[in-house]
Amino acid sequence: MNETLEGKRVLVTGAARGLGRALCESLCRAGARVALADIRAGLAEQACEELRAQGFDAMHHVLDIRDPLQIERTSQAIHERFGDLDILVNSAAIDYTLPIDELTIEQWDEVMATNLRGPFLLTKYVVDAMKQRGSGDIINITSTAAKRAWPNASVYHASKWALLGFSHALHSELRPHGIRVTAVVAGGMRTPFLLDRFPDIDPALLQPPENVADMIVKVLTLPRDSVVPEISILPMRETSWP
Repeated sequence: MNETLEGKRVLVTGAARGLGRALCESLCRAGARVALADIRAGLAEQACEELRAQGFDAMHHVLDIRDPLQIERTSQAIHERFGDLDILVNSAAIDYTLPIDELTIEQWDEVMATNLRGPFLLTKYVVDAMKQRGSGDIINITSTAAKRAWPNASVYHASKWALLGFSHALHSELRPHGIRVTAVVAGGMRTPFLLDRFPDIDPALLQPPENVADMIVKVLTLPRDSVVPEISILPMRETSWP
């Protein structure tokens, strides 16, 4: 019998828009109680209000996932409202599309801190309670950028290849504790992450983020005697991988 997400407590980072926002709605529709976390205060509040208007149980927090103290405060607030988390979704990510000689040290550090250190910090914070219960799910949103490389994206590739490796290492480490870890290799999506930065891109080549979100919900509702360590969800026409 498949799992149900009814009443499951979920934290989604990068939740204010794009895939994170679509995933929050899919999770809510599946019965989960969702905490939206994003560094963009106004967008996070708006997304949360839209979910509540539909009758869903949602809360939002302004969170810079690079800051351990903010993670601690946010986690405590979620615990007071929902209890211990059942599911963590590491979706927040940034990028600087620049050749290596123009990419600054500060930009490199910012991307790595957001795309890799953030998921590490959040996982470290929630994993003890999951171990004690002998159950939990961690979803890490990687990218086709974790499978191949293209010019002027060295730091993004480095962060996403590392996140994929981190996910597989966690899968091996946490599986005996009943904690499932899944890396989601998402192909190009019709989200601001791409469309705002690459106005010449053809949206018809991309997939709606709702498709990826719905597949993640399906992974989470698999019976607990199965785990998906990695899943790729690609647009039919976009060819970033393979």
